[in-house]
Amino acid sequence: MLSILIPVYNYNVSPLVEALHKQCLECKIEFEIICQDDGSNSKLNKANNKINLLENCFFISLSENIGLSSNRNLLASKAKYSNLLYIDGDSIVINKSYIQNYLDNIKNSDIIHGGRIHPIIVSSNKQKLRWKYGKIIEDKTVSQRNLAIYKTLLFNNTLIKKEHFNQIKFDSSLTKYGHEDTLFAYEVSKSNFNVKHIDNAIEHGDIDESKIFISKVKNSINNLILLDQQNKINPNFVKILGFYYSLKKYKLVIPGGLFFKIFNKLLFKQLCSQNPSLFLFNLYRISYICSLKK
Repeated sequence: MLSILIPVYNYNVSPLVEALHKQCLECKIEFEIICQDDGSNSKLNKANNKINLLENCFFISLSENIGLSSNRNLLASKAKYSNLLYIDGDSIVINKSYIQNYLDNIKNSDIIHGGRIHPIIVSSNKQKLRWKYGKIIEDKTVSQRNLAIYKTLLFNNTLIKKEHFNQIKFDSSLTKYGHEDTLFAYEVSKSNFNVKHIDNAIEHGDIDESKIFISKVKNSINNLILLDQQNKINPNFVKILGFYYSLKKYKLVIPGGLFFKIFNKLLFKQLCSQNPSLFLFNLYRISYICSLKK
């Protein structure tokens, strides 16, 4: 019936699994929960190994890091049921009817996305940039997501038929963080799959500190440039890439790259402050692209 697949990296996923396990039992369905740590060799895996004591639950620790894309593909290959529910390991279930909500929508949809939200407050000023970006930019209602069905399709908290997942899969050439979901969503947009957005959000539990988040964003931009160079994605599908091509049209790429070279340290300092500016964050990102693009 339902295979819940959870990619993990250096995180205690036991509370998430216990919450999902409880709801699956309450729904009286055939299910499995498979968690797979991507070679973190974390001390937290000692606690995660207890997941194997739960009925129909499995925790696997890979010996080597293979990247999120390959981890998700490997999880799908191990799943025995036809419905795959992907949830990131740092998620928090906040809805007591979370599993039932998916079951109520499972018949008439090929892909269902439940959404994600961020907490009302964040515990540390060092996390302000990631939290602010999540709250203001990423957190979207069903009506907002339906305005751009494919562009708002994130693969965290998404249910997909296994046969459809196998038609696309994640690009295993992307071994570092960033834009795996974007490419997958783009491939979905070219298919005839029935995509449905529902109000069934999970909460983002592990919010990166600003320095870590900026590093991840730069890695994701590197991936995006690679996808663009390989013609794997339409620039109009990704807002920041489309904006880059607008700058290129007006011969502003070189000035943009020069701007990053001069001001990136000042921008970085502001973005790591207790009141980071999302406008400056966007300026940082686009000028970083300009500094790399030829």
